[in-house]
Amino acid sequence: MNTIDTIAALCTAPGGAISIIRISGEQALKIGNQVWSGKNVLEENVSRTLNLGICVSNGADDLKSGDQALAVYMPSPSTYTGEDVVEIHCHGGTLVSKEILDAVLKSGARAAEPGEFTFRAFINEKLDLTQAEAVSDIISAHSDMALHIAERQMSGLLGVQIREIRSNLFAVLAECESHLDFGEEDLNWEPVESMINKINKALAASKRLCSSGEEGAVLRDGVRVVLAGRPNAGKSSLLNLILGFNRAIVTKIPGTTRDTLEEFATIRNIPVKLIDTAGIREADDVIEEIGVKKSFESLKRAQIIIWLMDASGNIEEEASLMLEHTAGKENVIALWNKTDIAGSIELPLFENKKAITTVSGSVLENSGMNKLFDAVENMVWGGKHTEEPEIAVSARHTDLLQQAINAQKGVRTNIEDAEWELAAVQLRTAIFALGIITGEDANPDVLDDIFSRFCIGK
Repeated sequence: MNTIDTIAALCTAPGGAISIIRISGEQALKIGNQVWSGKNVLEENVSRTLNLGICVSNGADDLKSGDQALAVYMPSPSTYTGEDVVEIHCHGGTLVSKEILDAVLKSGARAAEPGEFTFRAFINEKLDLTQAEAVSDIISAHSDMALHIAERQMSGLLGVQIREIRSNLFAVLAECESHLDFGEEDLNWEPVESMINKINKALAASKRLCSSGEEGAVLRDGVRVVLAGRPNAGKSSLLNLILGFNRAIVTKIPGTTRDTLEEFATIRNIPVKLIDTAGIREADDVIEEIGVKKSFESLKRAQIIIWLMDASGNIEEEASLMLEHTAGKENVIALWNKTDIAGSIELPLFENKKAITTVSGSVLENSGMNKLFDAVENMVWGGKHTEEPEIAVSARHTDLLQQAINAQKGVRTNIEDAEWELAAVQLRTAIFALGIITGEDANPDVLDDIFSRFCIGK
């Protein structure tokens, strides 16, 4: 991405009540005044104020035919991108916003690439790379917890901690390089114990951040939860219950679900991708056979399997089918459903199967579901998660933190043995890996990969 052109894009979702076209760059003010006109000309004196006027699609040749719109000019450097920015707030609808954006582009702007506004914010030091990534995390957050963590990262919390670790490592590196350059001289060297304390502090902080990677993966990517079982076991009803609306068709006819249905939801503030599958049985026709095959494929990719069994049916057959298709898996929650129909009968708990958690209840009556959700939460966090984490790093951060940790591990021994050159090499490796996280040492390929995942307009 170049940072010379003036760029523009629609930064609101098409079809809403209001559309916002953002223009950023050296020519933003000039272009804004070409396509919009009001009582006040956009300039420094009316900056950061919404002004009512007319915006037209033909470059302001005929103002009377234009669409009424608000415009605001925000001069650099105190803007999101760090550049001059003009925003035009027009009526929503695909056609109106498209015509105005076309006029902006005809007036000299270039269509922004995905993530290019945030890229410019990063280049102009309005955000570090962790904050830029948090913008994308905020947009894609599927739970309150994921949103809160993204907001804290957006505030700079992760970047501050990474820079603190780097600061300690830089201090030790400077001392090591001083030993290399002036080893023959009698200088006031920092005590070895003090240097090792700084390494220990940096290493502990690196490990603490790295350990949050598992939570980060869950909160950013969600957990694949597959609902499986015989036809009419209650899978689609459970899907509808968790979603809070009727997404799947539910009937008394076995085999109603012929294909997999996938929807995002939250369970105990954990983002999950629910996959409702076709009932597992001998198929009656080709279509159902394809559906059952897809059910087995979903089971292979599942991170959690909720296997529903009909407590009012043949209990032995229900249990046998589940055990057959979940053998060797350690991610299974067995749900005895329809206990409201079955009445007070003794149901197998699979106590001899350590990998299977058993709960019972009625999806229809919404009973026993809290125990089911407790089981899901416990399986996701392994019983270790008790409160919202302060920080949860991404997979990219985890990989780089692990590189930094590996490099730091040998530094203490190198320092104790006065192997200053080896210590310096390891320290530079750790500092470089941490710098890629914040963007201070990130190369163009890394930046392109990160910002290409953003939507256009951000």
